[in-house]
Amino acid sequence: MELCLNPDLIKKWKRMIKKESDDAKKQGVHLDPLSSLEVNFLRKLIEEFLEVLDHKVFSQKHSIDEDDELDAASGFQQVDDASVLYCERFMEFLIDLLSQLPTRRYLRPLVADVAVVAKCHLSALYRHEKGKLFAQLVDLLQFYENFEINDHVGTQLTDDEVLQSHYDLLQSFQLLAFKKIPKLRELALANIGAIHKRADLSKKLSVLSPEELKNLVCCKLKLVSKEDPWSDRVDFLIEVMLSFFEKQQSQKEAINALPLYPNEQIMWDESVVPSINYSGEGCLALPKLNLQFLTLHDYLLRNFNLFRLESTYEIREDIQEAVPHLLAYINNEGETAFRGWSRMAVPIKEFKITEVKQPNIGEVKPASVTAEITYSISSYKSNIRTEWDALKEHDVLFLLSISPSFKPLSEEEDAKASVPQKLGLQYVRGCEIIEIRDEEGALMNDFSGRTTREEWKPPKGELRTVTVALDAAQYHMDVTDIAEKGAEDVYGTFNVLMRRKPKENNFKAILESIRDLMNEYCIVPDWLHKIFLGYGHPSAAQWKNMPNLLETVDFKDTFLNADHLKESFPHYQVFFVDSDGRENLDPRPPFCVKLPRSLKSDTHALSGNGRSDIGSVNDGNMVDACVEKEKLTVEAYIPPDPGPYPQDQPKQNSVRFTPTQIGAIISGIQPGLTMVVGPPGTGKTDTAVQILNVLYHNCPSQRTLLITHSNQALNDLFEKIMERDVPARYLLRLGQGEQELATDLDFSRQGRVNAMLVRRLELLSEVERLARSLQLPEDVGYTCETAGYFWLLHVYSRWEQFLAACAGNEDKPAFVQDHFPFKEFFSNTPQAVFTGQSFEKDMRAAKGCFRHLKTVFQELEECRAFELLKSTADRANYLMTKQAKIVAMTCTHAALKRKDFLQLGFKYDNLLMEESAQILEIETFIPMLLQRQEDGYARLKRCILIGDHHQLPPVVKNMAFQKYSHMDQSLFTRFVRLGIPYIELNAQGRARPSIAKLYNWRYRDLGDLPYVKDEAIFHRANAGFSYDYQLVDVPDYRGKGETAPSPWFYQNEGEAEYVVSVYIYMRLLGYPANKISILTTYNGQKLLIRDVINRRCVPYDFIGPPSKVTTVDKFQGQQNDFILLSLVRTRFVGHLRDVRRLVVAMSRARLGQYVFCRRSLFEQCYELQPTFRPLLQRPDHLALNLNEGTPFTERNVEDIGHPYLVSGVEEMANIVFGKINQLQQARATAMYHYMAYSGQLMGTSEEQNGEHNSISSNQAMEIDTSAAENGRIDNEVHDCNGEEAKDGDGDGLANGQDGVLPAEEQSNTEEDTEVCANGLANGQDGVLPAEEQSNTEEDTEVCANDENMVP
Repeated sequence: MELCLNPDLIKKWKRMIKKESDDAKKQGVHLDPLSSLEVNFLRKLIEEFLEVLDHKVFSQKHSIDEDDELDAASGFQQVDDASVLYCERFMEFLIDLLSQLPTRRYLRPLVADVAVVAKCHLSALYRHEKGKLFAQLVDLLQFYENFEINDHVGTQLTDDEVLQSHYDLLQSFQLLAFKKIPKLRELALANIGAIHKRADLSKKLSVLSPEELKNLVCCKLKLVSKEDPWSDRVDFLIEVMLSFFEKQQSQKEAINALPLYPNEQIMWDESVVPSINYSGEGCLALPKLNLQFLTLHDYLLRNFNLFRLESTYEIREDIQEAVPHLLAYINNEGETAFRGWSRMAVPIKEFKITEVKQPNIGEVKPASVTAEITYSISSYKSNIRTEWDALKEHDVLFLLSISPSFKPLSEEEDAKASVPQKLGLQYVRGCEIIEIRDEEGALMNDFSGRTTREEWKPPKGELRTVTVALDAAQYHMDVTDIAEKGAEDVYGTFNVLMRRKPKENNFKAILESIRDLMNEYCIVPDWLHKIFLGYGHPSAAQWKNMPNLLETVDFKDTFLNADHLKESFPHYQVFFVDSDGRENLDPRPPFCVKLPRSLKSDTHALSGNGRSDIGSVNDGNMVDACVEKEKLTVEAYIPPDPGPYPQDQPKQNSVRFTPTQIGAIISGIQPGLTMVVGPPGTGKTDTAVQILNVLYHNCPSQRTLLITHSNQALNDLFEKIMERDVPARYLLRLGQGEQELATDLDFSRQGRVNAMLVRRLELLSEVERLARSLQLPEDVGYTCETAGYFWLLHVYSRWEQFLAACAGNEDKPAFVQDHFPFKEFFSNTPQAVFTGQSFEKDMRAAKGCFRHLKTVFQELEECRAFELLKSTADRANYLMTKQAKIVAMTCTHAALKRKDFLQLGFKYDNLLMEESAQILEIETFIPMLLQRQEDGYARLKRCILIGDHHQLPPVVKNMAFQKYSHMDQSLFTRFVRLGIPYIELNAQGRARPSIAKLYNWRYRDLGDLPYVKDEAIFHRANAGFSYDYQLVDVPDYRGKGETAPSPWFYQNEGEAEYVVSVYIYMRLLGYPANKISILTTYNGQKLLIRDVINRRCVPYDFIGPPSKVTTVDKFQGQQNDFILLSLVRTRFVGHLRDVRRLVVAMSRARLGQYVFCRRSLFEQCYELQPTFRPLLQRPDHLALNLNEGTPFTERNVEDIGHPYLVSGVEEMANIVFGKINQLQQARATAMYHYMAYSGQLMGTSEEQNGEHNSISSNQAMEIDTSAAENGRIDNEVHDCNGEEAKDGDGDGLANGQDGVLPAEEQSNTEEDTEVCANGLANGQDGVLPAEEQSNTEEDTEVCANDENMVP
């Protein structure tokens, strides 16, 4: 059958059989190709599976007649769970083979020949309640069997091609029926529309007798073998015919008909959205993100389904957390009422559908469905009211229908009940805000410009009315169910409105972006297409294999001097020349390098799976001296004079890049795919910034898109770009994190527009000054347009006349000084422009002056558009689409705004992605497609991915999607696993070499930069501590180790107390608070430590909170001088067993790393051995140098001094308590002297003296109080929050007034760290007075999986 459909395969088949038979003859063996093991292995495997499916899944208790139909619900059956598991696993096996192109080509004809899908559809298990997962897997197998792809060429079939092949099949069948089967005459003469539906075709075929049907299917059409035992079953033969000839629904149609919001049916379907405790044993009906994909459509489809289900899971968790606090009950009228309150959910006063628009042509769902919801915020305290009032257009809300049971469920019923039954939850529907109005009908939060800034007023009253857009596809399905099945009207039952945290609520926009991509014929650049899908040669997209290379690259300020350049090319004999080709004996930067296509280097093209042969950074020069090195020609040119003013001087790079970093820069500026693996502290950001800098200067017309995962990383990158020679007017930062940029300039769209308008006025005033200096009227500086004419008529013409006059007067040294036409204009320069002693020097200065003028008029030309465009929006869009050369945003912003970018015609040539190993695969893919194709070709020329797959992957909260579907595999990691060459930076400049040894074993050849070996700060010990890093063993504290007040919410009170005591000790020695961070591996511990700090440290101005208290996962990409790390667990290692988390935890510190944990547990963990071995070579009791009383010591890091080993938490608390007492006594004495002294003096002298005295007392103790003035930690204080479940009531600490208490006074109650079962910290029934409602946003998040919870 397969050969008939593909005539070109017949020749290959015959050739192959001939070759094999010739080989067999030579060996004297008879060859029967159909009996070989390779041919029969899979068929026999499938037949064995069908045998199990038919006869072993149901073991019968009583014998029944063979004629009896095996009914799925029959009482004679007992399901064999092992057989069911086998059937599910076998389905998964077939799906995996069909979803990979190399295996699909061979397997698909076999699956069709045996009719696996038809047999599974007719099996008893498919219809049995225990076969729900099996049925979903069969449907997935059918989907991949009919996938729209040409199996042999691997190209995606368009909708037209699929339809055409379907018509061809049906026509040929009709022709056969017309000629050979008189009974099917009606079918043969029918039009295709009348027979391609399942029901119609089945009816037409029913005229045939069983024998005729078997003859048709097995002999004439050869769809099934007549030896097949199933071929005698009429229902099977008809099923085979229907599945072969019916019209399949297009995948695009299926996706477009899918509601983007989840409903209650999918939310609690365990086989689709598994609960958190997925063990990994069974299989699931989920797509997998493997290394290879069939087509781009397949790739998008898998990502769409997984992203949708992951967001469904998160929404489900939010509903389960918000709804119980409402305490729903049935009142005397039999209606649902609420006696509680919830921060994220509010009862609805009124819900009504206001408009249902007619469907668009060719669609059945309405064009749009609009509704109005009224709710009251009267029960909320002001801080939560503000959160509800911050809702704006495009935010997603959820409508819930809650109807609790009249009687409370009994214990037995409660154990059996599903979550929706326990919550009384009937329906869930999503909606998107169109507008929100207050009680008087005034628009709130309107960003469309309908309300001007002057008209804006604060919202009035307590009622709010939200106009929302419902999901039209879901509405159509609901209305159809009401009409056809008599179902309940969902839209009349909604009584609760739920919101979500804005950061977690972006799922709809991202799903829409993916769906839009599926509806477009999206084009990945040809050079990336095959590699992206996982095929082709891994190095095909490397720059050496690309066309249109930059042959000569101007490296600008990359190299600090000639020696630096020579070190960067150790395999070459560097030959310096001047601009005119003569040898240069005193070369100085900048340098232009003529790059050979086959650039030799140790650092290039490390294959993803090979080992490197490079030594440490400093071994670069160890090249065999006998081998003749190739010449590398480098032009050392003198850059033109930039201009006479200080602001004209270009900013210079001061980083001495390593040879590996130079390799990464060369690869990044050439076309193609560049992958850079940057271990911690190896200067990823500096490398990325230099790539952007060199790219801007070598390709000034090209535009670069800069993407990162977090706002923090984007801001770090941006701040460094601004220190390079890229004009600020070409930089643009999109998204919400712009306000956190630590710069005076505003790089948002609005800020850039304002800056351009201000700059325009500055430049026009300069033009007026120039006109004055030339004795011309000043009105030439009225607009950018008049300034342009002035440039051509008066400025450029004068310059040309001046150049012509200079032509014969090179021998007169003062000629330039005398004849330069703009001398008066440049009379205000800091130094005199001309010396009058050398014609060459003065001519160079004159050209610099002219360059300054040219830049002024060029900038004015760029400002001209802002003069013509009047509205702010138009100006901002012009800036983004035309003016900016480097546009930066986070991957989330790119996915959210893709539609807007396409509408505006946004274009870019290069994509640079930082932190790309932390970004979800689909969120990496979308930024590649933020522009329309040009004439069917993608414009993208370079893709630079920078990341580290040895650190933590993207966060995926559901374990099943993470482990089973590999959803946490980033594109970067997939490319590394596919063996695509990458450059690994190999010298770290962050940490002491001794601390770097704790994690550098995970990387190929990670050495240290000279800086960390030479700098004095890395040689000095940490004052007060004997060691620069140490593991501190923390035994049970008051008989307890780890506790878990709620699942996966781990805390360890002993470690929390110990860590905070060490922090206080450091502060009392005078360590600055902003140089210390406290990290932990669980959210529960983070909140506990914050609580201890708020009680112990915040009340005292001389201690204050540390720089950060957060989890290891959240601190990825950041660093600090001193890290105190709490590992929490005492029974099981938990998720630290993931070595990637360990690498992040150990690589955050620069000068001191102190790990608090249970030694006996972690020393036995095999995976963590390389890090814990060096830690355990030092004492496991904290070693202090108590004789050091200041944060500065001359002691060498190797010298441990006189260590005092602290026995445990209690002793550390006593040490700190003693120090605080000394400090307070010293303060009291100083205060007493001050009071006595001040009594003798008059007002002003009193003030001066008081100031002096208090300062000196502080200085004596060397205390840095600056951090304390900043208030509480990150403005995030952990208060007890009445309605946030999982939060711990935050009281788990001693409640004394005076800081660190002696151990016996510290509170030890179990309840302290417990979480109330229903999440209500106090009050019997969950009704809290408004003033007790907590306002902590971030502290109350217990990211069930930010820390990927595997116990």
